[in-house]
Amino acid sequence: MNIYKQIEDKIKAIVEALSAAGKLPAGADVARIEATPPKDPSHGDIATNAAMVLAAQLKAKPQELAATLLEEIKKLPEVAGASIAGVGFINMVLQPGVWQALVPYIVSEGRAYGNSQVGAGIKVNVEYVSANPTGPMHVGHGRGAVVGDALATLLLKAGYSVTKEYYINDGGAQIDKLAEAAFLRYREALGEDIGEMPEGLYPGEYMKAIGEGLAHQHKRALLDMPREKWLPIVRAFAVDVNMATIKEDLAQLGIQHDVFSSEQAIIEAGLVEKAIAELEKKGLIYIGTLEPPKGKAPDDWEARPQTLFRSTQFGDDADRPVKKSDGSWTYFAPDIAYHWDKIRRGHTRLINMMGADHGGYVKRISAAVTALSDGKATCEVKLCQLVKFMRNGEPMKMSKRAGTFVTVREVVDEVGRDVFRFIMLTRKNDVPLDFDFAKAMEQSKDNPVFYVQYAHARARSVLRHAGSDMPEVVARESNANTSLLTAPEELALLKIMAAWPRIVEQAARAGEAHRVAFYLQEVAAAFHALWNRGNEQNTLRFLQKDDIELTAARMALLSAFTAVIASGLMVLGVEPVEELRG
Repeated sequence: MNIYKQIEDKIKAIVEALSAAGKLPAGADVARIEATPPKDPSHGDIATNAAMVLAAQLKAKPQELAATLLEEIKKLPEVAGASIAGVGFINMVLQPGVWQALVPYIVSEGRAYGNSQVGAGIKVNVEYVSANPTGPMHVGHGRGAVVGDALATLLLKAGYSVTKEYYINDGGAQIDKLAEAAFLRYREALGEDIGEMPEGLYPGEYMKAIGEGLAHQHKRALLDMPREKWLPIVRAFAVDVNMATIKEDLAQLGIQHDVFSSEQAIIEAGLVEKAIAELEKKGLIYIGTLEPPKGKAPDDWEARPQTLFRSTQFGDDADRPVKKSDGSWTYFAPDIAYHWDKIRRGHTRLINMMGADHGGYVKRISAAVTALSDGKATCEVKLCQLVKFMRNGEPMKMSKRAGTFVTVREVVDEVGRDVFRFIMLTRKNDVPLDFDFAKAMEQSKDNPVFYVQYAHARARSVLRHAGSDMPEVVARESNANTSLLTAPEELALLKIMAAWPRIVEQAARAGEAHRVAFYLQEVAAAFHALWNRGNEQNTLRFLQKDDIELTAARMALLSAFTAVIASGLMVLGVEPVEELRG
């Protein structure tokens, strides 16, 4: 039940009826008409831009159109009052019964409240984490992992068909370096003194286990092989071990992907050649030379003929090389093939969660997707800015096991999965985030995780007390008279609860899961405000032992509220708590 959408549809129907009756000029397009909460709550419950939208189309004055619409809008049974504001906005106040009727509906829906079909089954591919399989996940990967996972769940709730995917970057030079480090640790496991790990290789303690595993499996056989023989064996073994560790780290975060795609498998299947051939058929591949990169003088730049993709035809700043002058593929070529594979699997909306250092990648991959799909698919690259982990005001020190970074597992082991996930979503992904361990664990209103969970726990506590102290209320709750919920604080909470379906649809369209965390803090604040007013005014307390009907209505309100919180936390991958202990 989306009240805003219901009112919007009725306003559109009014416009169409007025046009049919000749009271408005024919040909009005109602697609851009909206019904939204006004920025200032004192202006009413819902505002519509209908007159403004129609004025441009019909070449009429917004005020005059608004006056015509106002007469009909006031006749709607849901509307208690309406007025024209500014240059033509129409503000509406709804009948209390509209909000009160939400309570039994939300209770019956439970966590499914807010589910939508706005996605219409569109196939979306959300690729996230995709960390190089060169070691355990570091905390930088953790933010993208959580944001991507929450976004995938949000899209599912909004009615999209979602594939959650991990791209294994197991091709390229960094995997060769991983194999060389693993081979050294293998020799060490066989008793050889390898000295210090050479610079540029992976020094973490976790590499010792890989070396020991190689020694156990292959004994001394690899020592007798030339590099070209042992390298692919060691590469595959090290990648498999590290991917197993990464999957364990992801499981600790409550994350499971539907598909794991391998860069090496794409290369070996010849998909790179096929994808580039597709672009060539479209006349988008040519041999040319590039301008010097920014900051390089022409005399410092040797222009070499390369195979280029005409990405500038699709909004990129420059055409991009897909093959080097020596005939080898650039790193971009397998990425083109990978995204072509996503398109061939039927996905029309591709979302990639990537680190902040991939900013230069956005336009080129979006151009490739547009070109390969003939404009039928889009690619949204969402960059995750850095997370600064602080302890007592100081940056968190690196992990001894990882060697050069702090691992996700270390942080989650300390603060818990729910805290980690929620805090990762308290800022938009493209904004830097400070993660303070002390604040993450403190029980105060300044801690957003605690603030939301405390609201849920408080409500559940009252419901438990009602069950034990006033058992007759439980029997009446399912048929509660919600018209008794008339206090301004109760209606304020209901109005925010009513916004949840709209938040789901808007956040899913925008691909912004952090909006859910923001909303949960808002609805929790409205609940805490109602709770505090009850402490000040006895008539607003939830349990009224001398008024069974009112208590039953308020218990129904609390049940609905906990369903909203649980529904939102489900999107974030956070489990609502029944009680909080100090």
